[in-house]
Amino acid sequence: MFAPGQEQLSQQDLKVAEVEACQTVRNAVIGGILLYLSPFAVDFAKKFL
Repeated sequence: MFAPGQEQLSQQDLKVAEVEACQTVRNAVIGGILLYLSPFAVDFAKKFL
């Protein structure tokens, strides 16, 4: 019922977590843009084949 508190993260751990979070958000945004543009790329490729 009474669990001990979590350990405090060091400044280095916080910085690593922040960089990882930024990369995750950036990759999600890029993935969304690529998924949005993929039908247009397929149509463009079909015109040349």
